[in-house]
Amino acid sequence: MTTENARLFRSLHVPSSPLVLANAWDVASARIVEDAGAAAIATTSAGVAWSLGAPDGDLIGRDLAVDLIARIARVTKVPVTADIEGGHADTPGGVTETVAAVVAAGAVGINIEDGPRPPEEVVPRIAAARAASDEVFVNARIDTFLRGLGGVPETLERAAAYLAAGADGIFVPGAVDPAVITALVEGIDAPVNVMAHPGAPSVKELAGLGVARVSVGSGISQSAYALVRESARELFSAGTYSRLEESFDYGALNALLTPRV
Repeated sequence: MTTENARLFRSLHVPSSPLVLANAWDVASARIVEDAGAAAIATTSAGVAWSLGAPDGDLIGRDLAVDLIARIARVTKVPVTADIEGGHADTPGGVTETVAAVVAAGAVGINIEDGPRPPEEVVPRIAAARAASDEVFVNARIDTFLRGLGGVPETLERAAAYLAAGADGIFVPGAVDPAVITALVEGIDAPVNVMAHPGAPSVKELAGLGVARVSVGSGISQSAYALVRESARELFSAGTYSRLEESFDYGALNALLTPRV
């Protein structure tokens, strides 16, 4: 981690002008996202897992996750934030080790989620993540809306506990209703991250609601894999190639992955 990149990443969380993240899942997607104008690169744990041959759900090991983060950080110049799911560890001490390894790999931010764990088990994990580095931006993901575990009051209660444990920001995927987002922004004393998808408010509208960070999770990777599926189906059924007209130019992609001097 460089102090400069860590400070830059932290400064990008502005409620009226949110940090917009097009989540990447491998080195090529990270470079494409960076080249498209990204201020920072975020990984998607689901996309990373799929690219490594595993289902989503905290099933890939720490070493694989850290290796991918290091590969992305080596070829990108903008700050990198990594989705580490529940921390790739069974204990808080293990979470500290994971975050230390992620930071050493070049990331300046992390997402750590509660998922099915009760808040009393998550608080020590967030404290452990904080203990690994004073500089890393700890974005605590609350899955109340995503998993149907509660509404605004439960989310605010968890957010307060996670912030007290050392989180810097709060991520609430599944919350896209403007009234709900407004209540979260007003009730959380930290940058609020919303996960956008088709049908969600636009980035401009989310900015107006006070959101400080907008990400798309596994959405772009799912779109990419949908193109693979439809291209293959067309090839095997009609024997035609029209889907390939949407492909990235070979030379341009090769150039993006050519080491920069």
